[in-house]
Amino acid sequence: MSLASPFSICIVAITALALLGLPVGHAMIAGSILYLWMAGLDMGTAAEQFLNGMYSNYIILAVPLFILAAELMNIGSMTDRLMSFCNAIVGRFRGGLAQVNILQSIIFAGMSGSAIADAAGSGKIMQNMMTADGKYPASYAAALTAATSVIGPIIPPSIPMIIYALVSDASIGYLFLAGVVPGLLMAGLQMVLVAVQARSRNFPVEAPTPLREIPRITWQALPALLMPVVLLGGIYSGITTPTEAAAVAAAYALFISVVLYRSVSFGDFYRSVLASARTTSSIGMLIAGALVLNYVVTVENIPQSLSVLLTSWDLSPTGFLIMVNLILLVLGCVLEGTTIILVILPVFIPTANALGIDLVHFGVMCVVNIMLGLVTPPYGLLLFIMTRIANVPLWDIVRDVLPFLYTMIASLIIITFFPDVVLWLPRLFGYQG
Repeated sequence: MSLASPFSICIVAITALALLGLPVGHAMIAGSILYLWMAGLDMGTAAEQFLNGMYSNYIILAVPLFILAAELMNIGSMTDRLMSFCNAIVGRFRGGLAQVNILQSIIFAGMSGSAIADAAGSGKIMQNMMTADGKYPASYAAALTAATSVIGPIIPPSIPMIIYALVSDASIGYLFLAGVVPGLLMAGLQMVLVAVQARSRNFPVEAPTPLREIPRITWQALPALLMPVVLLGGIYSGITTPTEAAAVAAAYALFISVVLYRSVSFGDFYRSVLASARTTSSIGMLIAGALVLNYVVTVENIPQSLSVLLTSWDLSPTGFLIMVNLILLVLGCVLEGTTIILVILPVFIPTANALGIDLVHFGVMCVVNIMLGLVTPPYGLLLFIMTRIANVPLWDIVRDVLPFLYTMIASLIIITFFPDVVLWLPRLFGYQG
């Protein structure tokens, strides 16, 4: 491909605009329009691709609804009650608050589907709890919070998996199911690591919650704990689609916060809707830009050309998965996860299909890999978020997050080479892959 070709100039323009500070979604739209102009194609194609992609895929509606559900949980007392429940279960052990951090991420993973929402909401509370009275170093608490927040987009519901379903046509219901075991595996390895560190670093032991108090604490947290049951039960019973389930999740969170817990004012509700709209807008622009850029990539026949190239290399399915993992690990250090799913993965999906790789397994593997980028130095987004929340130097957080990153890479290796770990639960529910 010539360096002066329209496609090459398009890629250079997108990269340059992004480096200059233009949001990635806007940069992709601008670069794609430049390509259409240079290639002599209809300029209205960009708008057509945007409109067709955004308004004919109802599953995209699940994204803002899950984001709203997470915001509504964070402004009410749902978070506090769930924290009390987690503390009653695992807080009594050495390093108990660190274990609470992991357990609450498992529970919140079944509600928000966003790592950033978990870190900014419940993660902020955990940071304050762990650093109170100097119990844990601030950098360790921040690193652990960043690492546990990654669990959110793996255990259902998962916003990245919704976006992957958009580009792959894989079943969102089976993708959700496929994320359960990998997410629990990742959390389990983190708990083992915390248990080892608790003894080597002499972390404190919290005063145990009296056994007689556990039923009361559980009862108070029960409406919030039932949210994943309501959400996933609706999907897998066939009562709701994933998009409808997202609407039910948002309505359920509002009902619990306003009617049962009575902890949300109108001002709180307004601010949560506003925050959800801002987050949704940024994701929407990424999707819009990716849809237009994907049209450009299709016109250039990039996916098919790459598929032919990789086939000529005579890669085995295992070799292909290793190559994709290495590429995604590198890209995850410098690119935002949604961009990778929307722009990079569609290039690999035809080859994965040709090699007989199950797209549900492939999707979970890719999502787990991309989530590692959120805590991978030097540009891990969660690391920067926790730097602001904890007010500690980035390097200190990086030092403490590395052991957790190694456990997540170990989880990724298991997920990659043992597909049954991913597909076991979907097959119980009738998946034929």
